[in-house]
Amino acid sequence: MTWTLPEPMLATPVLVPELRPGWAGEPKWDGFRALASVEAGQVVLRSRRGTEMGPSFPEVVAGAVQLPDATALDGELVVWDAAGRLAFERLQNRLARRGAGAARAAEEWPAHFVAFDLLRLSGTDTTSWPYQRRRAALESVFAARQLSAPWALCPSTTEADVVREWLTGRRSEWRAWSSRDSTAPTGPR
Repeated sequence: MTWTLPEPMLATPVLVPELRPGWAGEPKWDGFRALASVEAGQVVLRSRRGTEMGPSFPEVVAGAVQLPDATALDGELVVWDAAGRLAFERLQNRLARRGAGAARAAEEWPAHFVAFDLLRLSGTDTTSWPYQRRRAALESVFAARQLSAPWALCPSTTEADVVREWLTGRRSEWRAWSSRDSTAPTGPR
């Protein structure tokens, strides 16, 4: 049976930083939602609406050699400026570029894939696993494979004080939730 990328779970913004028991908080990124999959050397980088994004982000496609084969991640493509702030306008400018133009843009404004979920691991579909198990496996992949740019692991916390800091601090745009027991792709994220 052929495995296909599922539809991504979408973030549920909240106004009140209230972390319910059994839930984990994650930042909401100012980027493009993306799914990345590698299978027998073939890389798919797809937007949440199904658009192929690989030609615009050759550095992410090239970085897929760091991932185990037959693995898929759910995350966000972002670009950071020299001060470490998210630079959405630079990311937007990357979409229309292909070939040599995309390669030049990748050198000047490299994109990163901030991974927040593991959908498949070495041929095993993980979408039926509870979030907590998928998250542990995702962290394990990052540690065991020593993933580096373009890969970044999304922070996650079960501590309400950390979530409040994300919501009220300089990163107030970060607000998303995941039930630690939910399976993908159903349920709020």
